[in-house]
Amino acid sequence: MNLIHDQWIPVVREDGTQCRIAPWQIAETDNPVVEVAAPRPDFQGGLYQFLIGLLQTCVPPTDGDEWEERYEDIPSVDTLKAAFSKVSAAFELTSDVGKPAFLQDLDMSDGEDKDIATLLIEAPGENTTKNNADFFIKGGLVNGMCSCCATQALFTLQTNAPSGGAGHRVGLRGGGPLTTLVMPVGEVSLWNKLWLNVLADGTRLSDSDHTGIEHIFPWLAATRVSDKTGAPVTPETTNPLQMYWGMPRRIRLVASGEEGRGDLCGDESELFKQFKMKNYGVNYDGAWVHPLTPYRFDIKKPDSLPLSLKGQKGGLSYRNWLGLVFTDADNGDSAASVVRDFYEEKGLREPLHLWCFGFDMDNMKARCWYDHTLPLFNMSSKNTRKVQGWIQHLLTAAKDTAPLLRKQIKAAWYRSPENASGDISFIDTEYWQSTEPEFYLIVGKMVAASDDYDLAPPELYRRWYRVLAKTVENLFDQYALKTSVEDLDLQRVIIARSQLMKFFYKKKTIQLLKEKGQATKEAVSE
Repeated sequence: MNLIHDQWIPVVREDGTQCRIAPWQIAETDNPVVEVAAPRPDFQGGLYQFLIGLLQTCVPPTDGDEWEERYEDIPSVDTLKAAFSKVSAAFELTSDVGKPAFLQDLDMSDGEDKDIATLLIEAPGENTTKNNADFFIKGGLVNGMCSCCATQALFTLQTNAPSGGAGHRVGLRGGGPLTTLVMPVGEVSLWNKLWLNVLADGTRLSDSDHTGIEHIFPWLAATRVSDKTGAPVTPETTNPLQMYWGMPRRIRLVASGEEGRGDLCGDESELFKQFKMKNYGVNYDGAWVHPLTPYRFDIKKPDSLPLSLKGQKGGLSYRNWLGLVFTDADNGDSAASVVRDFYEEKGLREPLHLWCFGFDMDNMKARCWYDHTLPLFNMSSKNTRKVQGWIQHLLTAAKDTAPLLRKQIKAAWYRSPENASGDISFIDTEYWQSTEPEFYLIVGKMVAASDDYDLAPPELYRRWYRVLAKTVENLFDQYALKTSVEDLDLQRVIIARSQLMKFFYKKKTIQLLKEKGQATKEAVSE
Protein backbone atom coordinates (compact mmCIF):
# COMPACT_ATOMS: atom_id res chain seq x y z
CA MET A 1 0.00 0.00 0.00
CA ASN A 2 1.26 3.45 -0.90
CA LEU A 3 0.17 6.07 1.62
CA ILE A 4 0.04 8.83 -0.99
CA HIS A 5 -1.82 7.10 -3.81
CA ASP A 6 -4.08 4.62 -2.02
CA GLN A 7 -7.25 5.33 -0.07
CA TRP A 8 -6.60 4.46 3.58
CA ILE A 9 -7.50 7.47 5.75
CA PRO A 10 -10.95 7.07 7.39
CA VAL A 11 -13.01 10.27 7.09
CA VAL A 12 -16.51 11.76 7.18
CA ARG A 13 -17.83 13.80 4.27
CA GLU A 14 -20.16 16.78 4.41
CA ASP A 15 -23.27 14.65 3.80
CA GLY A 16 -22.36 12.37 6.73
CA THR A 17 -21.09 9.42 4.71
CA GLN A 18 -17.92 7.68 5.86
CA CYS A 19 -15.23 6.44 3.51
CA ARG A 20 -11.48 6.18 3.11
CA ILE A 21 -9.46 8.65 1.08
CA ALA A 22 -5.96 9.22 -0.21
CA PRO A 23 -4.28 12.27 1.38
CA TRP A 24 -4.71 14.52 -1.68
CA GLN A 25 -8.49 14.07 -1.53
CA ILE A 26 -8.69 16.54 1.36
CA ALA A 27 -8.81 19.17 -1.41
CA GLU A 28 -12.03 17.84 -2.94
CA THR A 29 -14.79 20.46 -2.96
CA ASP A 30 -17.69 18.30 -4.17
CA ASN A 31 -19.11 16.81 -0.94
CA PRO A 32 -15.89 17.80 0.86
CA VAL A 33 -14.25 15.91 3.69
CA VAL A 34 -15.11 17.52 7.04
CA GLU A 35 -13.49 15.27 9.64
CA VAL A 36 -11.14 12.37 10.29
CA ALA A 37 -12.88 9.24 11.61
CA ALA A 38 -10.11 7.18 13.22
CA PRO A 39 -11.04 4.13 15.35
CA ARG A 40 -9.14 5.49 18.39
CA PRO A 41 -8.61 9.02 19.79
CA ASP A 42 -4.81 8.76 19.66
CA PHE A 43 -5.07 7.70 16.00
CA GLN A 44 -7.34 10.71 15.40
CA GLY A 45 -4.63 13.04 16.66
CA GLY A 46 -1.99 11.07 14.77
CA LEU A 47 -3.81 11.39 11.43
CA TYR A 48 -4.17 15.15 11.91
CA GLN A 49 -0.43 15.40 12.49
CA PHE A 50 0.33 13.14 9.52
CA LEU A 51 -1.71 15.35 7.15
CA ILE A 52 -0.38 18.61 8.61
CA GLY A 53 3.15 17.25 8.17
CA LEU A 54 2.45 16.43 4.52
CA LEU A 55 1.11 19.91 3.86
CA GLN A 56 4.00 21.61 5.64
CA THR A 57 6.52 19.44 3.80
CA CYS A 58 5.07 19.44 0.29
CA VAL A 59 3.11 22.71 -0.13
CA PRO A 60 4.47 25.23 2.42
CA PRO A 61 3.28 28.82 1.92
CA THR A 62 5.97 31.45 1.55
CA ASP A 63 4.23 34.16 3.59
CA GLY A 64 1.01 35.15 5.31
CA ASP A 65 -0.62 36.38 2.11
CA GLU A 66 -0.11 33.05 0.36
CA TRP A 67 -1.29 31.19 3.45
CA GLU A 68 -4.50 33.25 3.59
CA GLU A 69 -5.11 32.80 -0.14
CA ARG A 70 -4.98 29.01 0.19
CA TYR A 71 -7.15 29.07 3.30
CA GLU A 72 -9.90 30.82 1.36
CA ASP A 73 -9.28 29.19 -2.03
CA ILE A 74 -8.38 25.50 -1.68
CA PRO A 75 -5.82 24.24 -4.23
CA SER A 76 -7.15 21.90 -6.89
CA VAL A 77 -7.05 18.17 -6.32
CA ASP A 78 -4.61 17.80 -9.21
CA THR A 79 -2.26 20.40 -7.71
CA LEU A 80 -2.20 18.69 -4.33
CA LYS A 81 -1.88 15.22 -5.83
CA ALA A 82 1.11 16.31 -7.93
CA ALA A 83 2.81 17.89 -4.91
CA PHE A 84 2.31 14.83 -2.71
CA SER A 85 3.33 12.44 -5.49
CA LYS A 86 6.84 13.89 -5.49
CA VAL A 87 7.49 12.15 -2.15
CA SER A 88 5.38 9.02 -2.76
CA ALA A 89 8.46 6.77 -2.91
CA ALA A 90 8.93 7.43 0.82
CA PHE A 91 5.40 6.30 1.65
CA GLU A 92 5.32 2.61 0.77
CA LEU A 93 3.99 0.78 3.80
CA THR A 94 5.85 -2.47 3.12
CA SER A 95 8.88 -3.42 1.05
CA ASP A 96 11.77 -5.83 0.96
CA VAL A 97 14.61 -5.22 3.39
CA GLY A 98 16.99 -2.67 1.87
CA LYS A 99 14.12 -0.74 0.25
CA PRO A 100 12.32 2.12 2.00
CA ALA A 101 9.17 1.43 4.01
CA PHE A 102 7.29 4.21 5.80
CA LEU A 103 8.77 4.98 9.25
CA GLN A 104 10.65 1.67 9.28
CA ASP A 105 14.31 0.74 9.53
CA LEU A 106 15.81 0.49 6.05
CA ASP A 107 18.20 -2.44 6.52
CA MET A 108 16.83 -4.35 9.50
CA SER A 109 16.59 -8.04 8.56
CA ASP A 110 16.53 -9.45 12.07
CA GLY A 111 15.17 -8.32 15.38
CA GLU A 112 12.87 -9.37 18.17
CA ASP A 113 9.44 -10.59 17.07
CA LYS A 114 6.63 -8.57 18.64
CA ASP A 115 2.86 -8.98 18.54
CA ILE A 116 1.20 -6.21 16.52
CA ALA A 117 -0.67 -5.00 19.63
CA THR A 118 2.67 -3.80 21.02
CA LEU A 119 2.46 -0.88 18.59
CA LEU A 120 -0.32 0.48 20.79
CA ILE A 121 1.17 2.74 23.44
CA GLU A 122 -1.12 1.52 26.22
CA ALA A 123 -0.55 -2.17 25.48
CA PRO A 124 0.64 -4.11 28.56
CA GLY A 125 4.28 -5.21 28.47
CA GLU A 126 5.47 -8.80 28.37
CA ASN A 127 6.10 -9.05 32.12
CA THR A 128 2.72 -7.52 32.90
CA THR A 129 0.94 -10.06 30.71
CA LYS A 130 3.10 -12.95 31.93
CA ASN A 131 2.33 -12.11 35.57
CA ASN A 132 -1.38 -11.72 34.81
CA ALA A 133 -1.19 -8.16 36.09
CA ASP A 134 -3.02 -6.53 33.17
CA PHE A 135 -6.07 -5.69 35.28
CA PHE A 136 -7.20 -2.47 33.66
CA ILE A 137 -5.86 -2.84 30.11
CA LYS A 138 -6.11 -6.45 29.10
CA GLY A 139 -3.75 -8.11 26.66
CA GLY A 140 -4.84 -10.39 23.84
CA LEU A 141 -7.59 -8.10 22.56
CA VAL A 142 -5.77 -7.02 19.38
CA ASN A 143 -4.26 -9.89 17.42
CA GLY A 144 -4.47 -8.49 13.91
CA MET A 145 -4.60 -5.05 12.29
CA CYS A 146 -5.52 -4.10 8.76
CA SER A 147 -2.94 -2.08 6.82
CA CYS A 148 -4.82 1.17 7.55
CA CYS A 149 -4.82 0.65 11.31
CA ALA A 150 -1.25 -0.67 11.30
CA THR A 151 -0.17 2.56 9.59
CA GLN A 152 -2.00 4.68 12.15
CA ALA A 153 -0.52 2.68 15.03
CA LEU A 154 3.00 2.93 13.60
CA PHE A 155 2.81 6.69 13.08
CA THR A 156 1.22 7.29 16.49
CA LEU A 157 3.93 5.27 18.24
CA GLN A 158 6.83 6.95 16.41
CA THR A 159 5.31 10.38 17.10
CA ASN A 160 4.55 9.86 20.80
CA ALA A 161 7.11 7.15 21.64
CA PRO A 162 7.57 6.90 25.43
CA SER A 163 10.49 5.30 27.20
CA GLY A 164 10.66 1.71 25.98
CA GLY A 165 13.48 0.12 27.94
CA ALA A 166 17.20 -0.07 27.25
CA GLY A 167 18.01 1.55 23.92
CA HIS A 168 14.38 1.98 22.82
CA ARG A 169 14.35 5.71 22.20
CA VAL A 170 11.67 8.26 23.01
CA GLY A 171 10.08 10.46 20.35
CA LEU A 172 11.63 13.65 19.03
CA ARG A 173 9.47 15.68 21.45
CA GLY A 174 10.04 13.33 24.37
CA GLY A 175 7.69 10.59 25.50
CA GLY A 176 3.97 11.38 25.38
CA PRO A 177 4.15 15.01 24.19
CA LEU A 178 1.19 17.35 24.37
CA THR A 179 -0.07 18.46 20.95
CA THR A 180 -2.05 21.69 20.50
CA LEU A 181 -3.90 22.52 17.28
CA VAL A 182 -5.83 25.66 16.35
CA MET A 183 -9.30 24.60 15.28
CA PRO A 184 -12.32 26.45 13.84
CA VAL A 185 -15.66 26.34 15.62
CA GLY A 186 -18.49 24.68 13.69
CA GLU A 187 -18.60 22.51 10.60
CA VAL A 188 -15.93 23.45 8.07
CA SER A 189 -13.85 21.42 5.67
CA LEU A 190 -10.99 19.27 6.90
CA TRP A 191 -8.74 21.33 4.63
CA ASN A 192 -9.39 24.46 6.71
CA LYS A 193 -8.81 22.58 9.98
CA LEU A 194 -5.46 21.29 8.75
CA TRP A 195 -4.33 24.47 7.00
CA LEU A 196 -4.85 26.48 10.21
CA ASN A 197 -1.90 24.50 11.61
CA VAL A 198 0.49 25.00 8.72
CA LEU A 199 3.02 27.74 9.46
CA ALA A 200 2.39 30.87 7.41
CA ASP A 201 6.09 31.25 6.62
CA GLY A 202 6.79 27.67 5.59
CA THR A 203 10.25 28.54 4.37
CA ARG A 204 11.55 28.85 7.93
CA LEU A 205 11.62 25.04 8.15
CA SER A 206 13.30 24.50 4.79
CA ASP A 207 16.23 26.82 5.50
CA SER A 208 18.79 24.10 6.11
CA ASP A 209 22.16 22.89 4.90
CA HIS A 210 20.69 19.36 4.89
CA THR A 211 18.45 19.47 1.83
CA GLY A 212 18.50 15.80 0.87
CA ILE A 213 15.11 14.10 1.15
CA GLU A 214 16.61 11.46 3.45
CA HIS A 215 17.12 14.23 6.02
CA ILE A 216 13.36 14.81 6.02
CA PHE A 217 12.28 11.16 5.85
CA PRO A 218 14.97 9.31 7.83
CA TRP A 219 13.85 5.83 6.71
CA LEU A 220 15.18 6.55 3.21
CA ALA A 221 18.73 6.05 4.49
CA ALA A 222 20.46 3.74 6.92
CA THR A 223 19.31 4.42 10.49
CA ARG A 224 21.55 6.67 12.56
CA VAL A 225 21.87 4.14 15.35
CA SER A 226 22.55 5.34 18.87
CA ASP A 227 24.69 2.56 20.30
CA LYS A 228 28.31 3.20 21.31
CA THR A 229 29.27 3.84 17.68
CA GLY A 230 26.40 6.21 16.94
CA ALA A 231 25.65 9.87 17.55
CA PRO A 232 22.50 11.81 18.45
CA VAL A 233 20.45 13.62 15.81
CA THR A 234 20.19 17.34 16.55
CA PRO A 235 18.54 20.21 14.66
CA GLU A 236 21.96 21.13 13.34
CA THR A 237 22.65 17.70 11.83
CA THR A 238 19.47 17.22 9.81
CA ASN A 239 16.54 19.02 8.17
CA PRO A 240 14.04 20.79 10.49
CA LEU A 241 11.14 19.13 8.65
CA GLN A 242 12.16 15.81 10.20
CA MET A 243 10.27 17.07 13.26
CA TYR A 244 7.09 15.89 11.52
CA TRP A 245 8.59 12.52 10.59
CA GLY A 246 10.66 11.45 13.59
CA MET A 247 11.63 7.76 13.74
CA PRO A 248 13.04 6.90 17.19
CA ARG A 249 12.08 3.20 17.09
CA ARG A 250 13.67 0.57 14.83
CA ILE A 251 10.67 -1.34 13.49
CA ARG A 252 9.87 -3.50 10.47
CA LEU A 253 6.27 -4.56 9.85
CA VAL A 254 5.71 -8.18 8.83
CA ALA A 255 2.77 -8.95 6.55
CA SER A 256 1.05 -12.19 7.59
CA GLY A 257 -0.34 -13.08 4.17
CA GLU A 258 -3.64 -13.87 5.92
CA GLU A 259 -6.97 -12.26 5.15
CA GLY A 260 -9.26 -11.45 8.05
CA ARG A 261 -11.16 -8.86 10.03
CA GLY A 262 -9.01 -6.27 11.79
CA ASP A 263 -9.56 -6.10 15.55
CA LEU A 264 -9.55 -2.29 15.69
CA CYS A 265 -11.76 -1.25 12.77
CA GLY A 266 -13.47 -4.51 11.80
CA ASP A 267 -12.58 -4.23 8.10
CA GLU A 268 -11.66 -7.26 6.02
CA SER A 269 -8.15 -7.10 4.55
CA GLU A 270 -4.71 -8.64 4.74
CA LEU A 271 -3.71 -8.58 8.39
CA PHE A 272 -0.57 -7.55 10.20
CA LYS A 273 0.01 -9.74 13.24
CA GLN A 274 3.66 -9.13 14.06
CA PHE A 275 6.59 -6.79 13.55
CA LYS A 276 10.32 -6.95 14.20
CA MET A 277 12.01 -4.51 16.53
CA LYS A 278 15.56 -3.65 17.60
CA ASN A 279 16.87 -1.10 20.03
CA TYR A 280 19.28 1.82 19.65
CA GLY A 281 17.35 3.67 16.96
CA VAL A 282 17.54 7.41 16.33
CA ASN A 283 18.36 9.37 19.48
CA TYR A 284 16.96 12.88 19.11
CA ASP A 285 18.83 15.43 21.20
CA GLY A 286 19.36 19.16 21.25
CA ALA A 287 17.06 22.16 21.04
CA TRP A 288 14.18 20.64 19.05
CA VAL A 289 11.04 22.82 19.13
CA HIS A 290 8.23 21.03 17.30
CA PRO A 291 5.69 23.46 15.76
CA LEU A 292 2.67 21.60 17.17
CA THR A 293 3.82 21.29 20.79
CA PRO A 294 4.17 23.83 23.64
CA TYR A 295 7.48 23.93 25.50
CA ARG A 296 8.83 25.00 28.86
CA PHE A 297 11.87 27.25 28.78
CA ASP A 298 13.78 27.46 32.05
CA ILE A 299 13.44 31.05 33.27
CA LYS A 300 16.48 30.78 35.55
CA LYS A 301 18.65 28.93 33.02
CA PRO A 302 17.96 30.47 29.59
CA ASP A 303 20.71 28.39 27.96
CA SER A 304 19.16 25.06 28.98
CA LEU A 305 17.28 22.94 26.45
CA PRO A 306 13.52 23.44 26.13
CA LEU A 307 11.28 20.68 27.49
CA SER A 308 8.09 19.73 25.69
CA LEU A 309 4.95 19.89 27.80
CA LYS A 310 3.37 16.50 28.42
CA GLY A 311 -0.01 15.11 29.30
CA GLN A 312 -0.37 15.37 33.08
CA LYS A 313 -2.39 13.87 35.89
CA GLY A 314 -5.75 15.59 36.20
CA GLY A 315 -5.63 16.96 32.66
CA LEU A 316 -5.63 20.61 31.66
CA SER A 317 -7.58 23.60 32.94
CA TYR A 318 -7.37 27.36 32.68
CA ARG A 319 -4.30 27.28 34.93
CA ASN A 320 -2.45 26.03 31.82
CA TRP A 321 -4.19 28.40 29.39
CA LEU A 322 -1.67 31.23 29.33
CA GLY A 323 1.26 28.89 28.64
CA LEU A 324 -0.66 27.11 25.85
CA VAL A 325 -1.79 30.30 24.10
CA PHE A 326 0.96 32.86 24.87
CA THR A 327 3.71 32.57 27.52
CA ASP A 328 3.31 31.99 31.24
CA ALA A 329 5.91 34.12 33.00
CA ASP A 330 5.54 32.07 36.19
CA ASN A 331 7.01 28.87 34.79
CA GLY A 332 8.33 29.63 31.28
CA ASP A 333 5.63 27.66 29.43
CA SER A 334 5.35 28.89 25.85
CA ALA A 335 2.71 28.17 23.22
CA ALA A 336 3.38 25.97 20.20
CA SER A 337 4.68 27.75 17.11
CA VAL A 338 1.40 27.26 15.22
CA VAL A 339 -0.51 28.97 18.04
CA ARG A 340 1.84 31.94 18.15
CA ASP A 341 1.76 32.00 14.36
CA PHE A 342 -2.01 32.41 14.50
CA TYR A 343 -1.70 35.65 16.47
CA GLU A 344 1.45 37.00 14.82
CA GLU A 345 0.98 36.08 11.15
CA LYS A 346 -2.56 34.98 10.30
CA GLY A 347 -4.85 37.33 12.16
CA LEU A 348 -8.09 35.48 11.42
CA ARG A 349 -11.20 36.99 12.96
CA GLU A 350 -13.43 33.91 13.09
CA PRO A 351 -14.37 31.78 16.13
CA LEU A 352 -11.57 29.36 16.99
CA HIS A 353 -10.54 27.11 19.83
CA LEU A 354 -7.45 25.15 20.88
CA TRP A 355 -7.54 21.36 20.67
CA CYS A 356 -5.08 19.84 23.16
CA PHE A 357 -4.37 16.13 23.40
CA GLY A 358 -1.77 13.63 24.54
CA PHE A 359 -0.93 10.69 26.77
CA ASP A 360 -0.15 11.02 30.45
CA MET A 361 2.84 8.68 30.68
CA ASP A 362 4.62 7.21 33.68
CA ASN A 363 7.78 6.10 31.87
CA MET A 364 6.48 3.19 29.75
CA LYS A 365 3.03 3.08 31.35
CA ALA A 366 0.16 5.02 29.79
CA ARG A 367 -1.97 6.26 32.68
CA CYS A 368 -4.51 8.20 30.64
CA TRP A 369 -5.29 9.82 27.30
CA TYR A 370 -6.35 13.45 27.66
CA ASP A 371 -8.34 15.41 25.12
CA HIS A 372 -9.32 19.02 25.87
CA THR A 373 -10.73 22.02 24.07
CA LEU A 374 -9.75 25.49 25.34
CA PRO A 375 -11.09 28.83 24.05
CA LEU A 376 -9.10 31.20 21.88
CA PHE A 377 -9.84 34.92 21.70
CA ASN A 378 -9.37 36.98 18.57
CA MET A 379 -7.33 40.12 19.08
CA SER A 380 -5.00 42.40 17.21
CA SER A 381 -1.38 41.24 17.22
CA LYS A 382 -0.34 44.61 18.69
CA ASN A 383 -2.44 43.90 21.77
CA THR A 384 -1.27 40.37 22.56
CA ARG A 385 1.64 41.33 24.81
CA LYS A 386 -0.51 43.80 26.72
CA VAL A 387 -3.36 41.34 27.25
CA GLN A 388 -0.90 38.63 28.21
CA GLY A 389 0.35 40.83 31.06
CA TRP A 390 -3.16 41.52 32.27
CA ILE A 391 -4.07 37.83 32.33
CA GLN A 392 -0.82 36.96 34.09
CA HIS A 393 -2.00 38.88 37.17
CA LEU A 394 -5.24 36.87 37.26
CA LEU A 395 -3.54 33.54 36.82
CA THR A 396 -0.67 34.09 39.26
CA ALA A 397 -3.12 35.09 41.99
CA ALA A 398 -5.20 31.97 41.33
CA LYS A 399 -2.13 29.70 41.40
CA ASP A 400 -0.98 31.24 44.69
CA THR A 401 -4.39 30.62 46.27
CA ALA A 402 -4.83 26.92 45.41
CA PRO A 403 -2.12 25.47 47.73
CA LEU A 404 -3.23 27.79 50.56
CA LEU A 405 -6.77 26.39 50.39
CA ARG A 406 -5.50 22.82 50.34
CA LYS A 407 -3.18 23.44 53.31
CA GLN A 408 -5.86 24.94 55.54
CA ILE A 409 -8.41 22.23 54.76
CA LYS A 410 -5.82 19.68 55.90
CA ALA A 411 -5.24 21.82 59.02
CA ALA A 412 -8.97 21.60 59.75
CA TRP A 413 -9.01 17.85 59.23
CA TYR A 414 -5.91 16.63 61.06
CA ARG A 415 -4.13 17.25 64.34
CA SER A 416 -0.80 16.85 62.48
CA PRO A 417 -1.56 17.89 58.90
CA GLU A 418 2.11 17.79 57.90
CA ASN A 419 2.16 14.05 58.61
CA ALA A 420 -1.18 13.27 56.97
CA SER A 421 -1.01 11.19 53.79
CA GLY A 422 -3.50 10.54 51.03
CA ASP A 423 -4.44 12.07 47.70
CA ILE A 424 -6.51 15.24 48.13
CA SER A 425 -5.95 16.56 44.62
CA PHE A 426 -9.75 16.61 44.23
CA ILE A 427 -9.72 19.87 46.21
CA ASP A 428 -7.48 21.52 43.63
CA THR A 429 -9.60 20.09 40.82
CA GLU A 430 -12.80 21.57 42.25
CA TYR A 431 -11.08 24.89 42.91
CA TRP A 432 -9.98 25.21 39.29
CA GLN A 433 -13.31 24.02 37.93
CA SER A 434 -15.26 26.41 40.17
CA THR A 435 -13.33 29.48 39.04
CA GLU A 436 -12.92 28.57 35.36
CA PRO A 437 -16.13 30.09 33.93
CA GLU A 438 -15.41 33.48 35.52
CA PHE A 439 -11.79 33.39 34.36
CA TYR A 440 -12.73 33.03 30.69
CA LEU A 441 -15.51 35.59 31.03
CA ILE A 442 -13.05 38.14 32.44
CA VAL A 443 -10.42 37.30 29.81
CA GLY A 444 -13.02 37.89 27.08
CA LYS A 445 -13.82 41.31 28.56
CA MET A 446 -10.10 42.13 28.78
CA VAL A 447 -9.61 41.24 25.12
CA ALA A 448 -12.60 43.41 24.16
CA ALA A 449 -11.14 46.33 26.13
CA SER A 450 -7.62 45.99 24.73
CA ASP A 451 -8.21 48.25 21.73
CA ASP A 452 -9.32 51.15 23.93
CA TYR A 453 -7.22 50.93 27.08
CA ASP A 454 -3.55 50.72 28.03
CA LEU A 455 -4.48 49.13 31.36
CA ALA A 456 -7.16 46.59 32.09
CA PRO A 457 -10.45 48.01 33.44
CA PRO A 458 -10.25 48.02 37.26
CA GLU A 459 -13.67 46.40 37.66
CA LEU A 460 -12.29 43.21 36.08
CA TYR A 461 -9.58 42.92 38.72
CA ARG A 462 -12.15 43.63 41.44
CA ARG A 463 -14.37 40.92 40.03
CA TRP A 464 -11.57 38.33 40.03
CA TYR A 465 -10.55 39.34 43.56
CA ARG A 466 -14.09 38.65 44.76
CA VAL A 467 -14.28 35.36 42.81
CA LEU A 468 -11.14 33.98 44.47
CA ALA A 469 -12.13 35.13 47.96
CA LYS A 470 -15.63 33.69 47.68
CA THR A 471 -14.39 30.41 46.20
CA VAL A 472 -11.84 29.67 48.93
CA GLU A 473 -14.43 30.45 51.60
CA ASN A 474 -17.09 28.25 50.01
CA LEU A 475 -14.79 25.31 49.35
CA PHE A 476 -13.29 25.46 52.83
CA ASP A 477 -16.77 25.44 54.37
CA GLN A 478 -17.79 22.61 52.06
CA TYR A 479 -14.88 20.32 52.93
CA ALA A 480 -13.76 21.30 56.45
CA LEU A 481 -16.59 19.45 58.17
CA LYS A 482 -16.28 16.36 55.98
CA THR A 483 -14.49 14.16 58.46
CA SER A 484 -15.49 11.48 60.94
CA VAL A 485 -17.28 12.59 64.11
CA GLU A 486 -14.46 11.36 66.36
CA ASP A 487 -11.90 13.41 64.37
CA LEU A 488 -14.02 16.56 64.14
CA ASP A 489 -12.61 19.46 66.15
CA LEU A 490 -14.65 22.65 65.67
CA GLN A 491 -12.03 24.82 67.33
CA ARG A 492 -9.43 23.50 64.87
CA VAL A 493 -11.82 24.22 61.99
CA ILE A 494 -12.44 27.80 63.15
CA ILE A 495 -8.72 28.47 63.55
CA ALA A 496 -7.94 26.99 60.11
CA ARG A 497 -10.64 29.13 58.49
CA SER A 498 -9.34 32.26 60.16
CA GLN A 499 -5.79 31.44 59.03
CA LEU A 500 -7.00 30.77 55.50
CA MET A 501 -8.54 34.20 55.02
CA LYS A 502 -5.74 35.96 56.91
CA PHE A 503 -3.05 34.47 54.64
CA PHE A 504 -5.22 34.91 51.55
CA TYR A 505 -5.58 38.67 52.06
CA LYS A 506 -1.87 39.01 52.89
CA LYS A 507 -0.73 37.34 49.63
CA LYS A 508 1.18 39.86 47.50
CA THR A 509 -0.58 38.74 44.35
CA ILE A 510 -3.97 39.18 46.02
CA GLN A 511 -2.99 42.62 47.31
CA LEU A 512 -1.90 43.54 43.78
CA LEU A 513 -5.32 42.52 42.45
CA LYS A 514 -6.94 44.75 45.06
CA GLU A 515 -4.69 47.69 44.15
CA LYS A 516 -5.41 47.32 40.43
CA GLY A 517 -9.10 47.11 41.22
CA GLN A 518 -8.95 50.47 42.97
CA ALA A 519 -7.42 52.33 39.99
CA THR A 520 -9.46 55.23 38.65
CA LYS A 521 -11.09 55.17 35.22
CA GLU A 522 -8.87 58.03 34.07
CA ALA A 523 -5.77 55.93 34.81
CA VAL A 524 -6.73 53.28 32.32
CA SER A 525 -7.88 55.46 29.42
CA GLU A 526 -5.57 56.08 26.52
